[in-house]
Amino acid sequence: MSKSVPGTSRARFDFIVYIGRLTPPHVGHIASIERALELADKVIVVLGSADRPRSIKDPWTVNERKVMIRHSLSKDAAARVIVASVADRMYNDAQWLLDVQRTVSAAVTETGADPAATAIGLIGLSKDASSFYLDMFPQWSRVSVGFVDGLSATELRDIYFGLSGDDSADRGPWMKLEASVPEPVIAWLKTFRASAEYERLAGEWRFIRDYRAAWSAAPYPPTFVTTDAVVVHSGHILLIRRRAAPGKGLWALPGGFVGQDERLQDAAIRELVEETGLKLPEKVLRGSITASHVFDHPSRSLRGRTVTHAFHFDFPAGELPRVKGGDDADKAQWFPLAQLEGMRSMLFEDHFDIINYFIGGV
Repeated sequence: MSKSVPGTSRARFDFIVYIGRLTPPHVGHIASIERALELADKVIVVLGSADRPRSIKDPWTVNERKVMIRHSLSKDAAARVIVASVADRMYNDAQWLLDVQRTVSAAVTETGADPAATAIGLIGLSKDASSFYLDMFPQWSRVSVGFVDGLSATELRDIYFGLSGDDSADRGPWMKLEASVPEPVIAWLKTFRASAEYERLAGEWRFIRDYRAAWSAAPYPPTFVTTDAVVVHSGHILLIRRRAAPGKGLWALPGGFVGQDERLQDAAIRELVEETGLKLPEKVLRGSITASHVFDHPSRSLRGRTVTHAFHFDFPAGELPRVKGGDDADKAQWFPLAQLEGMRSMLFEDHFDIINYFIGGV
């Protein structure tokens, strides 16, 4: 049951839920958590993108973000904050919603409370279309939060990865970061900047910047068309390791851009053969296609609007054909399907979601 704050008419909650990626936690995020603590006994912060590899969109792990959040709060406030996490479900909002519900229920239960007998609120700022998730939990009372002046997390990451390495030239950008990010987070960013991971991500940031700049003069923002091959053979899936940015070193589905003179299926087979050296007759490959689907989430690729057509090639039994990386892949390999659940953080872009669409259970 909800309670009243003495001397006010405001409803008080047992728990307030705050959902976000917080990459990095900035003053707006911390202000939202502190506002929630004024109205609730405890706050449950549910961090998204728990399963993603490091990228310029998701540079920091869940544990790293937890540390940044806790160090940005007072000791007493941090003791009342529970930080949990959920995996992304890019093409399955219902599954993501269920994951959040389960995560919150588990967090409440771990405190000794009964989820069915507690007053739970949901705090958040409806800033744009990306805030639609706030309307997915009607069972939790909405708590509004005001806008805090400062830069967005996207702008902060652009400043951070765009640092030149020249102390005098970088002073202005650092001042912008310091104005929008708590001091403990600034300290973390400075430490992380000395790492090899920062260097790799900064290089990827420059690649994406230049890639987008190459199309900046187009009369309309371009939409790229690609294909991907989900090849399943005898309980194994065929993956390639990316040779270059973006996502260098990550595992991915064989695929690539559609040529100007190609049909989609032709492009999928061509890319599959080029990147894996799979030596099966074209007729056999075409005959093994059991399904196809379009994956078009607007933010699925950092390179820009990219729509991919994925084809499921299914070979129920038999010896695994030899494969060898080629073209944009430095390695091709068969992985047991049971291994996929542990590979979420090793797969490029939305390729885990694409695989899960066709075979499920991962």
